Amino acid sequence: MTNVRLLLEPLTSTLVALGLCATADHVAAADGVFELGTVTVVGETTFGEASAETQLTQDEITRNNADTVADAVRLLPGVSLTRNSRNEEMLYLRGFDARQVPVYVDGVPLYVPYDGYVDFGRFTTFDLAEIRVAKAGASLLYGPNTLGGAINLVTRKPVKAFEGDARLGLGAGQTRKAAVNLGGNQGLWYYQLGASYLDADGFPLPKGFKDYKRNPTDTGSRRENAYRTDKRLSFKLGLTPNATDEYALGYVRQEGEKGNPVYTGTSAQTNAVRYWRWPYWDKDSVYFLSSTRIGSNNVLKTRLYHDTYKNGLDMYRDASYTRHDPSSSYKDTSMGATIEWANYSLQGHELRFAAHYKRDEHDDEGKFYRDVTTSLVAEDTITLSERWQLSLGVSHEKRDAKKVHQWPKGSADATNGLARLSYALTQAGDEVYAVASHKTRFPTIKDRYSARMGRALPNPDLQPETANHLELGVSGQPWPGGRGQAALFYSRVNDQIQTVVVPSSACGGSTCNQAQNVGRTRNMGLELSLAQQLSAQWSMNASYTYLDRTNLSDRRVTLTETPRHRLFAALNWLPSAQWELRATLEAEQGRRVNFDGGTYRQLGGFGTAGLKAVYKPVKDFALDCGVNNLGDKWYELADGYPMPGRFWYINGTYRF
Repeated sequence: MTNVRLLLEPLTSTLVALGLCATADHVAAADGVFELGTVTVVGETTFGEASAETQLTQDEITRNNADTVADAVRLLPGVSLTRNSRNEEMLYLRGFDARQVPVYVDGVPLYVPYDGYVDFGRFTTFDLAEIRVAKAGASLLYGPNTLGGAINLVTRKPVKAFEGDARLGLGAGQTRKAAVNLGGNQGLWYYQLGASYLDADGFPLPKGFKDYKRNPTDTGSRRENAYRTDKRLSFKLGLTPNATDEYALGYVRQEGEKGNPVYTGTSAQTNAVRYWRWPYWDKDSVYFLSSTRIGSNNVLKTRLYHDTYKNGLDMYRDASYTRHDPSSSYKDTSMGATIEWANYSLQGHELRFAAHYKRDEHDDEGKFYRDVTTSLVAEDTITLSERWQLSLGVSHEKRDAKKVHQWPKGSADATNGLARLSYALTQAGDEVYAVASHKTRFPTIKDRYSARMGRALPNPDLQPETANHLELGVSGQPWPGGRGQAALFYSRVNDQIQTVVVPSSACGGSTCNQAQNVGRTRNMGLELSLAQQLSAQWSMNASYTYLDRTNLSDRRVTLTETPRHRLFAALNWLPSAQWELRATLEAEQGRRVNFDGGTYRQLGGFGTAGLKAVYKPVKDFALDCGVNNLGDKWYELADGYPMPGRFWYINGTYRF
């Protein structure tokens, strides 16, 4: 409790003065946003309704040249990224990883059923309208597994009879990109089409970089085996027969291929150096969403979806990539449905009830697994007075293993709760709020049944992880021209899944590893952000996160992959109607990572700067060019995996 008091003391004054991003000021969807794809839509706004979700708009995504979801969400407070040994860009939200913060597209779950992870570097942003991030106060309507929050990728919805944009770009490392979006709203129906291509041969290595391996593979100016190709096609057809009802059918096809850059650090582990390539990373999603008003006080919503994911891995013996070791491939399939009923008949109440059904299947080269997860949810948003509002929610979830290869089946259930109390400071959405929630995450198929290449015993009866969250914050306009947020958060995780050593001869010796619910951890910290209009020509925005994570079950074991301090800041100058100049600063300190088995390495803190210029010769055309990591800084987010050095880019965008 001493640490909590230490955080509370400086926050008391900060809450009064500051307020997150200017994009999080209201929950209502803006023009061009597919509102049917959002999860938290408030029906009857009162004195000043604010949002429990942070919104990152398409304009901000483009302004920061964020071609992937990973590049975009790192701009937000509370978010940090790492790039692991599988060349995956993984997200941490207040210290919770991607298994504990599921990702959705238009409210439909996207995460991989087998291990719960998502490579955020595979999802491009060209066809998105906005990205919504919810943390401790994430609505239970999202469904199961939102232990640490939820991320929703919301697609576009056309406003005009015919509209669209086209984008072409080049960058360092032979980066090439092309994207086109077309849409039309005909009143009673609409369509939206998007196609994109993102390709690179590698990326430039920073100044002073050295490959420490006995047999170095990266001795030139470009990172080897760091190629990527990502293609995406999306289509949506919608019907709006009247002012209140909407029905939409969506399809997304994603094809990916990537290399796996080789480890360049000093670890002596035999498996540290891998010569891997991923020949395909493909995903198909089809979904149907609907919203139907029944009478004046009821709305019925549905979500139906089917998703397939195929993944292939080629393993080689050396950097020639000619001598082939065995390959690995698997296929995952998810299908599910959600039905939600909203009722506004009780004065001062917005009642919502939902039922979720999700079936996950994993095919590991003939070894089949099937899970079925169900959930019942009830939420009520209560207007206590003109300024006071209380949101309450409860859900009960169950997961059953219906089919398992070789091992016994198992089941688990969990109950979640959420309470959010807010006081509206102004009619513009400024508020002070408090959140208390109890969230859970079911163990994945990999958590329960993976033998870890013969080193582990499965645990079919593994139970859900649980987290208790507390959050206190304020958002709004602290002074003219400014908009911000300050938040203090505290999370206590119990039954966390960790690996323990158990006596067994099944692994070829006297012991085996096994995943068990033995961990207890604590995440606590502070988030501050501010967007400020300095003058008609100058503006700035900044966000800072302080995160302290502790392993309560064994303080000698370090919690890794997240920085203690993280800062992002940007300064914009509009010298004329045709020109915009932008400077950015990104810095972090205090990141510890795994190194050489059971030891840890403290990575050096870093700061990188970027510059960008945008020229608009005519209203609908923009040419932008810029440089990231201007100082060519050598920094890493994981041991032995350098991030790009100085990186230039140029893009042309035409909107119509």
